[in-house]
Amino acid sequence: MSAAQYVRDLGDLGNDDVALVGGKNASLGEMYQHLAGVGVRVPGGFAITADGYRHVLDEAGDWAELKATFAGLDPDDVTDLAARAQQARRIVRTAPLPDDLRAEVLTAYRALRARYGTDLRLAVRSSATAEDLPDASFAGQHESYLDVAGEEQLLAAVRECFASIFTDRGVHYRHQHGFGQTEVALSVGVMRMVRSDLACSGVAFTLDTESGYRDAVLLTASYGLGENVVQGVVDPDEFYVHKPTYEAGHRAVLRRRLGQKAVRMVTAGASGTRNEPTPEADRRRFCLTDAEVLELAGAAIAIEHHYGCPMDVEWAKDGTDGATYVVQARPETATSRTVVTSLRRYVVDRPGEVLVQGHAVGDRVAVGAARVVRDAHELGAFRPGEVLVADTTTPDWEPVMKTAAAVVTDRGGRTCHAAIVARELGLPAVVGTGDATATLIDGEVVTVSCAEGETGRVYRGEVPHHVDEVDLAGLPRPRTKIMVNLGNPALAFRTSLLPNDGVGLARMEFIISEAIKVHPLALVHPERILDPAERAQVEDLVSGYPDGEAYFVERLSEGVGTIAAAFHPRPVVVRMSDFKTNEYAGLVGGRAFEPHEENPMLGFRGASRYAHPAYEEGFALECRAMRRVREEMGLTNVVLMLPFVRRLAEADLVLARMAELGLERGRDGLQVYAMCEIPNNVVLVDEFAQRFDGLSIGSNDLTQLTLGVDRDSEVVAFDYDERDPGVKRMIQLAVEGCHRNGIHSGICGQAPSDYPDMAAFLVEIGIDSMSLNPDSVLRTTRAVVELEERLADPTHPDHHDPTAGRTP
Repeated sequence: MSAAQYVRDLGDLGNDDVALVGGKNASLGEMYQHLAGVGVRVPGGFAITADGYRHVLDEAGDWAELKATFAGLDPDDVTDLAARAQQARRIVRTAPLPDDLRAEVLTAYRALRARYGTDLRLAVRSSATAEDLPDASFAGQHESYLDVAGEEQLLAAVRECFASIFTDRGVHYRHQHGFGQTEVALSVGVMRMVRSDLACSGVAFTLDTESGYRDAVLLTASYGLGENVVQGVVDPDEFYVHKPTYEAGHRAVLRRRLGQKAVRMVTAGASGTRNEPTPEADRRRFCLTDAEVLELAGAAIAIEHHYGCPMDVEWAKDGTDGATYVVQARPETATSRTVVTSLRRYVVDRPGEVLVQGHAVGDRVAVGAARVVRDAHELGAFRPGEVLVADTTTPDWEPVMKTAAAVVTDRGGRTCHAAIVARELGLPAVVGTGDATATLIDGEVVTVSCAEGETGRVYRGEVPHHVDEVDLAGLPRPRTKIMVNLGNPALAFRTSLLPNDGVGLARMEFIISEAIKVHPLALVHPERILDPAERAQVEDLVSGYPDGEAYFVERLSEGVGTIAAAFHPRPVVVRMSDFKTNEYAGLVGGRAFEPHEENPMLGFRGASRYAHPAYEEGFALECRAMRRVREEMGLTNVVLMLPFVRRLAEADLVLARMAELGLERGRDGLQVYAMCEIPNNVVLVDEFAQRFDGLSIGSNDLTQLTLGVDRDSEVVAFDYDERDPGVKRMIQLAVEGCHRNGIHSGICGQAPSDYPDMAAFLVEIGIDSMSLNPDSVLRTTRAVVELEERLADPTHPDHHDPTAGRTP
């Protein structure tokens, strides 16, 4: 008998060994062998083969009893399944380890201890032979044991791992995916334990798990052992890294969100592990540095390239050596398997009373009666079609989860167990609400909405909603470019999947008001904030940053960068801030820096602020943020746009100031547009065209100023109409001027989103692009295609080529 019949070193294993050592161990061996040279660090160890598992049951003669245990299994009878699984675990657990297997395990352990030292701690992990296959993820179905020390603890953990092949969830999952209960064998991985109990751990996905957007790495992180992140016990930190720009050599975190990280899991000696409160100072800071995030993202990208598919990667940071390690990698089997041949978009028509909210998982809407389940013993009362409400979920709950309309949990982030299973089942889930189990009432009908961005909401009762669906394969692209208006970065990845040609208007104001909240000058001069409570709020917001300016630049650049990355390499036109003075004053600390104006709509706004001494420091921060997006993040698809440029001299002054601040038009391909929303922009269109690369018509303000109607006044609302002949003539003159001067012509106002006839008019005059609200993109695209086809038909009475004068 060979001395190595049942034990294999990780360095000798690869993806071809799944049948021998299971998916988890085969993948670890594959990475250990082939990816160390590209930054993927895997701890050393060995695997006990599936033949070793079979050897145990062969020697004990237990196969017949096991098969009899599962004869006539009804997987939907939770009580009966649990009893059968418990009996099967007892059979395996009490089977003695044969002497030859025991000897091989101890020999390999002693070699590992000689390599790492006598204080070696082990992670002993199950690896099933049908685990982590592309069409069936057995992740989390079997047990693992941490902080294992010494020979006897190791042997005991091996027996427990073998027995865990028959956990309730493992039995149910095998049956669901067509595997016989005794067909699947179990291997055991034995590795040096990464001491993340002294540092942090988490999960990285090489795609956005909610939208399916493929060009980002999503990384979650929390203090302590990784089980808390996986099981949803904590709200972890989140980071995004944009893969195309990373691979082009740019090293920047695209976006980050600070999680609460309320508890951390640490080792507890013989009793296993325990959770303890995370110190407040640690909760208020990110548990990874940017350099560590980027190193882990690079490892995840390398793993994805090697495997050729989106991956789900578990990682851990060792608190003793400070290094980060990959401890598991498997194909992502939920979002990435969705074949996008049609686009289904859930829309909430009239939001109602919000009962709780948290992280949205998926993009669907579901209605059902709430069922609060406080522990596994209450699962028997759950009825199909109800909304499962729980503190958190575990793999044992999966048989019930598959019958739910939706899932709502108190705790967890977007990579927790509840989130992963909900995605796999196609259910909307709202996780990390904090108080759903205390707020929602059994039997009360609720609407669970994950269709409104990254915040998921649970509404009282059934709120009106509908589903838009379009066959993407059968949707032709029009010659007129169809772009989108967008301000919320949380919607960027999902919106980018609409058929579109980029972003015609990215509103900087949304990011400033929602993600920054503070007036730019209040961050530069906090001492001038009048209200002590506001000053304290600013101090709290900027804690963890070098100063208020760094806070503004990072938050704004990450918001804009997320939108630019989502649509990369398509153009993203970012409008510099266009708050009115009353809106600026509404920001935290803003009252100390803004004058009172009777008519802010026509006051100190847009380009007039940028080079003015009263705001030049604020504009400098905006420009720093845009430089960071283009230069550090590498998102050169960003086009900058100046709003409300009243005069030619004003345009020259602002462009010169931008050049001083490192944003010179034409340098490194930078294009600068202007909004065409003042009659003077049309009257002097040829002169403005010499200063800008494009004009984007703001039909809202252009209508207001052409007709002399205050668009905020309800009294004269009857006189406000973008379709007035005078307004349309102004738009046509602007488009013709752009064509005459060879620059881009576009429109980003509300008119083409609201009025199909206005969209038709724009096509007829040959506008280069229309930027629409996302909810009107599909409808308008179809209408534009049909109109272009009619205009191109020589037999049609209106036949002409509207694109003849367009800018190439």
